[in-house]
Amino acid sequence: MTYPRTERQAELMAVADRLAARFAETAALYDRTGDFPFAHFAALHETGYLALTVPEEYGGRGATPLELALAQERLAHGCAATALGATMHLTVMAIQGETRTWPEEAYARVCRDVVERGALINSIHSEPDMGSPSRGALPSTTAVRTTNGWVLNGHKRWASLAPGLTYADVLAAVSDGDEPPRRGNFLVPMDLAGITIEETWDNLGMRATASHDVIFTDVQVPAEALLPATTRSVPGGNSGWGLFPVPAVYLGVAYAARNATITFAQERVPNGMSGPIAELQTVQHRIAEMELLFWQARTVFYDVAERWVADPAARPGMAWEAAAAKHVVTNNVMRITDLALRVAGSAALSRALPLERYFRDARAGLGHPPMDDVALTTIGKHALGLDGERR
Repeated sequence: MTYPRTERQAELMAVADRLAARFAETAALYDRTGDFPFAHFAALHETGYLALTVPEEYGGRGATPLELALAQERLAHGCAATALGATMHLTVMAIQGETRTWPEEAYARVCRDVVERGALINSIHSEPDMGSPSRGALPSTTAVRTTNGWVLNGHKRWASLAPGLTYADVLAAVSDGDEPPRRGNFLVPMDLAGITIEETWDNLGMRATASHDVIFTDVQVPAEALLPATTRSVPGGNSGWGLFPVPAVYLGVAYAARNATITFAQERVPNGMSGPIAELQTVQHRIAEMELLFWQARTVFYDVAERWVADPAARPGMAWEAAAAKHVVTNNVMRITDLALRVAGSAALSRALPLERYFRDARAGLGHPPMDDVALTTIGKHALGLDGERR
């Protein structure tokens, strides 16, 4: 798939390219330390990137899922962790811009803060004992009704952007009088008393997302902090925002790995060879496999994304295709980064090259919904005629 195809796509991709070039200079440092890249997010604010999915009426760019995916793929060339963290923020803003399920006053306030101050927001749903929120379990975090509103208590995990968050969409078990507990979401300013961040994020990949644990201890929020109920079990759900921006980040990882591997093969001249290892057939075959895997993943992904954006009426029957696109991207990217290490050999294990970072970052794709088992079930049911869709 060849892009850009519109002037607007070209503009957004160019902004992402410029930012990626800057972020590439410090991506390895943030990966090594695990520190939150405040400087990266300051640059994202300065260029208006954090407001890409804020509606134009509130001063943003009102990007579509396809436009955001194209930009995020390019941004990930420089620093995948920054791109992934930005995706979390951008999709929350995008979903509300599309659904408007929040009270308008609250949404307008968050939009202004994003545009004017570079405020960050993310959904904080996961917990140590919960597994994936997409599975529908009742969270252990509680929200108990009080005379003045609600009091939150609980322990959240994998809160991406935690050190930089201004707001959080917090999933909790709502306890309201004699009613049975239910899942509910709360819009919570992250500077309230009783909120602490435990710096637990010391993971294999995407280390600079700073996805630490967040503890809520007797956090008082007003009654209107409880957001209207929706049918989504996970942020983004089966919307285009939940399906496309995240896999696009991993396509960016694959492309960065592909480029770095080709450069290594063209420049590496071992003793005993008169030319670079690029002249070896085994290297050529591995590079060829990387090319095929990337071409397959990118073609499938953008074909589905384009049709999703262009034909809203077709979306209910495209669930299996969206699941297939995510599955193909995740697994092809992991194989591409594995092949990168095989081309470079032992040199790839050194942090002097970015290949081991790409390899580690790629593995994080397994944790995003739909997970492989859910994706395969969705695809299999469709093929077997068990999903109720007409063929």
